[in-house]
Amino acid sequence: MKLDNKKIFKTLNPNKVWVPILIGLGIVFGMFYFDPSVNASTLKGVFDASVPFVLLAILLIVFRDVGYVYRIRTITNQELTWTRAIYVIILWEFASAVTPSVVGGTAVAIFILNKEGIKLGRAIAYVMVTAILDNLFFVIGAPIILVLAKGNIFPESQVLESQLQNSLEYIFWISYGLYALYSLVMAAALFYRPRVFKWILIKLFSIRFLKKWKHDASEYGNQIIDASEELADKNWRYWLPVVVATIFIWSSRYLMLNALISAFVTLSVENHVIVFARQVIMWIVMMISPTPGSSGTAEFFFAQFFTQFLEGYTFVTSILWRLLSYYPYLILGAIFLPRWIRQVFFKKKS
Repeated sequence: MKLDNKKIFKTLNPNKVWVPILIGLGIVFGMFYFDPSVNASTLKGVFDASVPFVLLAILLIVFRDVGYVYRIRTITNQELTWTRAIYVIILWEFASAVTPSVVGGTAVAIFILNKEGIKLGRAIAYVMVTAILDNLFFVIGAPIILVLAKGNIFPESQVLESQLQNSLEYIFWISYGLYALYSLVMAAALFYRPRVFKWILIKLFSIRFLKKWKHDASEYGNQIIDASEELADKNWRYWLPVVVATIFIWSSRYLMLNALISAFVTLSVENHVIVFARQVIMWIVMMISPTPGSSGTAEFFFAQFFTQFLEGYTFVTSILWRLLSYYPYLILGAIFLPRWIRQVFFKKKS
């Protein structure tokens, strides 16, 4: 796999932080202008928040990031120090925040690990493992959560009904099916029959109108084989902490919003489960968003999914949610990126 440094640094550009910020501000001002229930006095609701629950929400964000750092160290067999692992996660999150969610920061993550001294084949394997585990959390966890929520996962919203009608459910189930299929295929390719996967790719891209991508498909097949060889000798002592860390990361990510909503209103156990479950639906919606870091999309859909619980506190909670869970990574990325470039490129050269 050849990494295009020019394209990578085009993504890792601190100036890109302004794009999602401006989109987010545009949505906020749009809500002020078009939604009569949102006005200057609405913002005063932020002072009604329960401080302990807000602190709990912040703590869960910290837990999530600690989980990410621990997982990347474990996956890389401690090749990264704690400090280097923190740099990797911050820059990885920054790349995800400044690119559309549908694009993601996979290539950037491989580039970062490679520049941290991890060989390219291993870097590809490690990033693929994290992607598969994250998808499997959703694929396996979603049905369990849906059962616990007793089907109360799709919000009753006049806006969604007028714009999407019943298509939100179809979008969810189609997306779920695609994620499940992708996870199954990639897991089989990586852990079971990588050479068969390459053979199928080559045959598929031998079709006339796909031939121009045949070389890229063959190279991708080689990457899968290399990644599979890197992971072939791993036993349960390697996989167990990685799987547990993945569950911990995503649970912390979702429970953070449960804590934040609880700062404004009291939720029953059943409502906590529904809020958690609806975030699974939100995640799918945000994953197909064309905007950087789902900026704008997240703020809009938040109101449709959680007004049922928050009512007059919906607006201020959505702002706090993004301020705590999204914008810090834009700021941290812009701060850490120049330092990382100096450490990785200039110090090594000197």
